[in-house]
Amino acid sequence: MMKGLKKWRLFSLLAVLTVFLAGCGQEELSTLLPAGQVGRDQFNLLILSSVIMLVVIIVVVTIYVIALVRFRRSKLGEDFIPEQVEGSHKLELVWTVLPILLILLLAVPTVYYTYKLGDVAAMGEVDEDGNPENLIVDVTAKLYWWEFEYPDLGIVTAQELVVPMDEKVYFNLIAADVKHSFWIPAVGGKLDTNVDNVNKFYLVFDKDSNDIKNGDGVFYGKCAELCGPSHALMDFKVKTMPRPEFDQWVTSMQATGEKQIVANEQGEEVFNQSCIACHAVSAVGGSNEKQGPNLATFGDRNRVAGFMDHDKESLIDWIKDTQKHKPGNKMPSFGEQLSDQELDVLAEYLMGLSVEQ
Repeated sequence: MMKGLKKWRLFSLLAVLTVFLAGCGQEELSTLLPAGQVGRDQFNLLILSSVIMLVVIIVVVTIYVIALVRFRRSKLGEDFIPEQVEGSHKLELVWTVLPILLILLLAVPTVYYTYKLGDVAAMGEVDEDGNPENLIVDVTAKLYWWEFEYPDLGIVTAQELVVPMDEKVYFNLIAADVKHSFWIPAVGGKLDTNVDNVNKFYLVFDKDSNDIKNGDGVFYGKCAELCGPSHALMDFKVKTMPRPEFDQWVTSMQATGEKQIVANEQGEEVFNQSCIACHAVSAVGGSNEKQGPNLATFGDRNRVAGFMDHDKESLIDWIKDTQKHKPGNKMPSFGEQLSDQELDVLAEYLMGLSVEQ
């Protein structure tokens, strides 16, 4: 009976481990499949430290097994006393020098990469005409969503970060309410966003997000700091693209500042009556001009509220009862204020907000 129970426990443990390890192969989310230079540098440090720990474990276990086998009581008897090596200068030298060498082997590359990945001196560099040489993104973390402002381009978006490939992208990180943490597992990070100070770092995006197999065409970003009841739902998406496509996207975003022809006038009217106080539909402007996320590219997203399916039904469900889906967020629910028809035309209007062709 007990033997069968032990086998069942072992099977359960293996099943749980299988479930956890199943998430290691998602290239849009996994730190084990780095898609940028920063991610690769951090991955190499992970491998180095793991190899050092594995070597130590193998050596210790080997010595333990040898001692267990060679000096077992059944073989040498009750009265056997092994050779005493107390005060051996050779042994003391070995177990003093080896740990120091292992620490140096790990410390030197760690310190090197710490300073390398924290070097943001080039963030403010400009060319001969005074134009910024590098892309800078100001990231503001809020309960429970993300705002991305491109100060040198004059545009702002929310929930989806769009960046060019094969170049350093510099980030200014800050929080609007409580501490959060900015993390794109497949690309690199993570770094805290604080209320009182700005943290800075850079990332490099090597892979086109459209080439991700079996994914949504985006990398996934996370909040890595417990920040409230909906912390687990504080996701954002990252779209990477070649520089020419990024420049085209920027031009389309800047064009949203002009008066647009709207096909769904009823939906726009409902939006202006109920939503415009908190949400902008123009990407042109600065951060914090509106309390809620910028919706200029809402139709281009792949999620509603960061985690729900991107379709009209989910959007209506979200607008009706926001606290049901994301407890603690600051958006009010409109299930009692808007009729079903108003919700329908509003959702259709929002799904039509797009800059991507």
